[in-house]
Order: sequence, then structure tokens, then C-alpha cells
Amino acid sequence: MSGRCAACKNQRRRCPSDCIFSPYFPANDPERFARVHRIYGGSNVGKMLQQIPSYLREQAANSLYFEAQCRIQDPVYGCAGIISKLYEQINSTEIALAHVQTQIACQKLQVPQAKAESNFNVFPAQNSSTAEFQWESQVPWFN
Repeated sequence: MSGRCAACKNQRRRCPSDCIFSPYFPANDPERFARVHRIYGGSNVGKMLQQIPSYLREQAANSLYFEAQCRIQDPVYGCAGIISKLYEQINSTEIALAHVQTQIACQKLQVPQAKAESNFNVFPAQNSSTAEFQWESQVPWFN
């Protein structure tokens, strides 16, 4: 009796040697099967595992367990709630990235302007009544 898997213990039955549940729901983790059983039902889980190839069953059992945990924690949205939150995070991160890229582009545009402004000197005219300025000939487009 001690060699029963968590599924067979939960369902109070004898665990056959070819039990579909035993590789994926070990006896030392009964909560794992209890959560999956609570959401999907034991017979439905058994049917799902039998319908898929044996090399994919472990991934399927892990997925069922994860989805059951999500559904228990959030009965309304389950995994969809997590996916929605992740999409929101991706969207806000993309917006923040675009904002930073825009700031970088603006900074790059301002650097050449600052260099061009430093290439000429503006002196007030001797006569303060007129607003004349003298430009140095270092500005390439002024000549």
C-alpha cells in the first residue's frame, strides 16, 4: 500500500504497476495531484495524459499543475490574468524604451547645435543703440 502514487492515494484505490499518474504525481507530493484533481478531476487528467505521446506527458502534467495553481489563486482569470499582466509590463516597458530613445535622439541633435554655437562669437556693437552683431568668420556657412 505504501507504493501508491499521490493520485491513487487521493482516489483511495490500488496503484497498478502501469499507473498513468505515478511518474508525474509521486507519493511524496500529494498536494500536486490534489490541486490538479480539484480543477480538472482525476479521470479527466488520466484521459488527457493517455491521449498524448509518452514523451510529452511530463510537460503536460507540469502544465496542468501550473494552470491549476493559477486557477486556484485567481479563480476568475487564472493563467490568462498572468499573461495579461505580462503583456501590460511589456507594453509599458516598450513605451519607456521609446521615451528613452527619443531623449537620446534629442540629445544627439542638441550636441551638434552646441558645437556650432561655440564656433562663433557674438559681440555687441560699439554703438549700444543699434542691435548689430559681429560674427567671426569661423562659422562655415557664414562666408
